[in-house]
This record gives sequence, structure tokens and C-alpha cells, in this order.
Amino acid sequence: MDLTIFDHTDGLLTTEQSTLAKKLLNYAADYLHLAPDVQMSLTFVRNPEIKELNKRYRGVDRATDVISFAAEDDSDESQIIMPAELKAELPENLGDLFICIDKVPEQAKFLGHSPERELGFLCVHGFLHLNGYDHEQAADEKKMFTLQREILDSYGLER
Repeated sequence: MDLTIFDHTDGLLTTEQSTLAKKLLNYAADYLHLAPDVQMSLTFVRNPEIKELNKRYRGVDRATDVISFAAEDDSDESQIIMPAELKAELPENLGDLFICIDKVPEQAKFLGHSPERELGFLCVHGFLHLNGYDHEQAADEKKMFTLQREILDSYGLER
């Protein structure tokens, strides 16, 4: 997977956290049998930046832990129309994932697991959203959360 990582954390993001995110997201892409050239970005941010994104795009005026922006949302009317042959040659862009580094230790403590497990959860949760999974309906939630747990457990980030 072609993963681009951006650090907007003012030095809070560690090399270990960045490496974990990269390895886990590549593992998740393999787990879902995605094409090797699939693309996405991951940006680590602080509370003020994710609060602004949450307010602007979701209408919620508070910091959150993870936000996903899928590149090829079926409801997006602004998609570029191109010949099928050209589209087949281009790598798929999943979209952009934003994780709030401030929330990782806070939520890990509250939930009683390691910060590594929490970071892994946020990565996989957002990644699954980029791949079309959601948890709006009970059946969809069960499917997404089961897959999330399977990926994290098989990677070695059990609860």
C-alpha cells in the first residue's frame, strides 16, 4: 500500500507510533486483499485541529479521536468521469484518515488497555470506514466491529 503519513502533532508523535500505524495499516490492507498499489494518507493531529475538522465537516464542535474522508464515496457527485481503461490503470485512492494523538493515551487509560492497542484500534476503525464499512445499522456494526477485532487480534493487538 502506498501510505503517506503526515505529522501535525508538534513533536508528540513518536517513531514507534508512526511505525505501528504504517505496519498495521499495511497488514489491514493485506487482510482485506486490497491491490498492492492502493493509496491513502494518514495525518496525526492534536485536539484543536481535529476539533476544527469535526466542526467543519460533521457539524460537531468538539475534538474526536478519528475522522475518515473516503475518496470514492458513492454519494459524491463530484467524482471525475474517465474511460474505464484509464481508470483501471490508476491506483485506487482510499482517502484520508485523521487521528488525534491527544486522544490515544486518554482513551487507552479509560478503556483499560495499552496505548498501542488504542492507536491500532483508531487506525483500523478509520481504515475500515475508508473501505466502505460503517456502523449506522446494527448488522453493519456487527460486521465492521467483528472484522476490526479480527484484524487487531491477528496482528497481536488483543484487548
